[in-house]
Amino acid sequence: MTTKALALEVIQRLKDAYPIAECTLDYDHAWQLLVEVRLAAQCTDARVNVVCKDLFAKYPSVEALAAAEPEEIEAIVKPCGLGRSKARDISLCMRRLRDDFGGKVPDDFDAVLSLPGVGRKSANLIMGDVFGKPAIVTDTHCIRLCNRIGLVKNITEPKKVEMALWKIIPPEEGSDLCHRFVLHGRAVCDARKPNCAACCLKDICKTGKKAVPAEA
Repeated sequence: MTTKALALEVIQRLKDAYPIAECTLDYDHAWQLLVEVRLAAQCTDARVNVVCKDLFAKYPSVEALAAAEPEEIEAIVKPCGLGRSKARDISLCMRRLRDDFGGKVPDDFDAVLSLPGVGRKSANLIMGDVFGKPAIVTDTHCIRLCNRIGLVKNITEPKKVEMALWKIIPPEEGSDLCHRFVLHGRAVCDARKPNCAACCLKDICKTGKKAVPAEA
């Protein structure tokens, strides 16, 4: 099976296993997702959702959050870890949106990537989830699963994984597939102890094909 054929089979099987593919961060507006994805670094989405209820209640718009001092933001987002740096990036990002983009998140990848605290993963998430554009979000789940399955070979740098996946995944499938990687990574393909015997990919996955016979 070619890598492209493997990718198509993985896409279909994960669609069957996880029919609903959506972001696990709760947001109503694009700027809120920008804030949340910054807070999600080294923090669970569940905790980010809880913290952001208070943050967005106090600062319900780009303009309101941009007007806040970083220390005020830090006081609320501290439970997400790395509070000082995250608050600084959020403050700078919201001020840039206010001053340069009329308070709106731009629908251009490079423009979003230019915002303070925004990397390729975040920019792709915005493109795919907010604007419905082709996107590949190479988070830790995506990188882990792609290497285990055999879609990439010993590549751990996010941008290199992203570029490799663009070559084998239909553009319209990228965003949903990456959400399904997250769901599958949490439910089955655990970082420390993957449950290969229960995996819907076990007979086509490079790692699964080695692990399952040993358990039988």
